[in-house]
Amino acid sequence: MKTILCYGDSNTWGFNPQTGARYDCKTRWPMAMSRLLNQDSPPDDPAWWVVEEGQNGRTTCREDQVEGDRNGLRQLIPILESHKPLDVVAVMLGTNDLKVRFSPMPYDIARGAQRVVIAAQESKTGPGNSAPKVIMICPPPTAASPAFMHIFGDSVELSGKLQPLYRQLARECGAIFLDAGSCVKTPDIDGIHFDPIGQLALAKVMAELVKSL
Repeated sequence: MKTILCYGDSNTWGFNPQTGARYDCKTRWPMAMSRLLNQDSPPDDPAWWVVEEGQNGRTTCREDQVEGDRNGLRQLIPILESHKPLDVVAVMLGTNDLKVRFSPMPYDIARGAQRVVIAAQESKTGPGNSAPKVIMICPPPTAASPAFMHIFGDSVELSGKLQPLYRQLARECGAIFLDAGSCVKTPDIDGIHFDPIGQLALAKVMAELVKSL
């Protein structure tokens, strides 16, 4: 059995923009991906074990003085080591870096995500203390909504500039790149979080990508 760890923020945790609660395990994209990866496997012998590691508010490498302990780079290694050996680590971070209080710039956000990816590559938490394969996922652009305007401001244009930078930096460090915006359109319910359609769409694309590895 192979293991993939999904490392991200509230969209990996499964934040429901309609209720503010958590989606059930049938809806969250890592668990939906698990079903797709294992659909041809016996129930008692799955081909893939999927680890959900999402945290609301998690940043790439920024310390959040308002929401507290959310630094994804600083948290990463203990989490990887607690689940090793890992065949694949999927990193989808950067949305929370768009918050106005961080005075964000597109390159800085992408570079922060790359730092997390490189740390995962250098972690020796793959099989036999090797490097796990790492997927660097660019989050989809945010949508215009008044719900989180007080936190994110008008982040739509800024978030739309991330994809080419993530692609470039993933290539530089040898990570596998995925543009989540190619399959997920962020709804304007709150402009930040995926609806169930988006969760399933990402699960399908990720399952095909993981199978190809």
